[in-house]
Amino acid sequence: MTSAASTTPSAAPETVEAFVAEARRWLQDSGLPEKATGSIARWGEGSDAVPVFDDVPDDEQHTRLRLAARWHQRKLDAGYALLTWPAELGGRELPPRYQAAFNELEAGYQVPHAGELVAVSVGLIARTLARFGSVDQRYALLPPLLRMEQLGCQLFSEPGAGSDLAGLTTRARQSSAKVWTLSGQKVWTSGAQFCDWGLAIARHDPAAPKHQGLTAFLVPMKAPGMTVRPIRQMTGGSSFNEVFLDDVELGDDLRIGDVGAGWTVAMTTLSYERDHSAGGSRTVGGDFDRVLATAAHVGADGDPVIRQLLADLYIHLRAEHLLNRRVAAAFTAGAEPGPSESIGKLVWSQNLTRIGAVISEVLGPRIAADTGEWGTYAWAEHLLGAPGYRIAGGSDEIQRNIIGERVLGLPREPAPNPPAGGRH
Repeated sequence: MTSAASTTPSAAPETVEAFVAEARRWLQDSGLPEKATGSIARWGEGSDAVPVFDDVPDDEQHTRLRLAARWHQRKLDAGYALLTWPAELGGRELPPRYQAAFNELEAGYQVPHAGELVAVSVGLIARTLARFGSVDQRYALLPPLLRMEQLGCQLFSEPGAGSDLAGLTTRARQSSAKVWTLSGQKVWTSGAQFCDWGLAIARHDPAAPKHQGLTAFLVPMKAPGMTVRPIRQMTGGSSFNEVFLDDVELGDDLRIGDVGAGWTVAMTTLSYERDHSAGGSRTVGGDFDRVLATAAHVGADGDPVIRQLLADLYIHLRAEHLLNRRVAAAFTAGAEPGPSESIGKLVWSQNLTRIGAVISEVLGPRIAADTGEWGTYAWAEHLLGAPGYRIAGGSDEIQRNIIGERVLGLPREPAPNPPAGGRH
């Protein structure tokens, strides 16, 4: 298979230490500026934005995506973008600890940022295609996705089937052996307006049990019958969308996996979404360093109640970091992403909310009124955006059910409307 990279990656280093030395030299020669220690170099300098979801005009986002793609391609050509992937797909087949080490090094530089779409396109869509795609699909579709010459998004959630994904109603009708027609509506699709492809889960058999009647497809986002409508967020941006599929015709060559394997495809993609195995942390919204700097700026860091809140926040964030390291260690030992990833996702979304609660106590009315004071009202974007991740990627309630049922082995959640004569 043709490699996704344009140059042959260097041979596997003998040790992680040798790899780190090699990667450090490459990053130092990359021309990227290094980050200052902490999340802010000096109070009042630079941007004070701490958005959870992107809030930029489309033309600016296009520019950001181009810059992010160039950086990704540089990493790909140098052998640092797909460290754990198979060599036939342009990877280096290194253990996950090498990826974690590179992520830590890269985090020290001001890398071009374009929101979550980069991670979704390469880390979720391309990764799922590599897992379930046919040989022909991987030849034709993976190289442009892996080079970010094309982008992909998830077409999973629907107005009536978000956390309960198995309840989706988008239909896939097979009009012939080689043609499918998709009809329905998807919602909360991040970055759909910038994407070339959408990984869609649709119901091909309404009579089958709901988890078994699903099939996955890779849908061209510009195909006739596809309509993308941005959803206005309460922070003002439109980083996600609703997508309408009106009799969209697809060849069977765009089916991903077997007919009826849609649930398996979807769960694999979602496990990648919740996977913190690389040991990194998600960089959305504000962080502890900025919370602490804000408290010092407004003179709240001497208040005993605020100090207690800061200590509590630090403990929870530190526990999240250690949890991620444990997951990384398990992954390094050969474990696959699975239901335990729901723990990391739940803790992370709760900590985003916890940061918002603490900064609200620190700032008081400053977070509600824009006086032009640097580093104060800007926190409103975090406060308003954080609740979104209690739903995105599976709601907190669904994560708890997964943890209870599939990790702890507890009985299933009782049905809300048990059959007549059934046990209540």
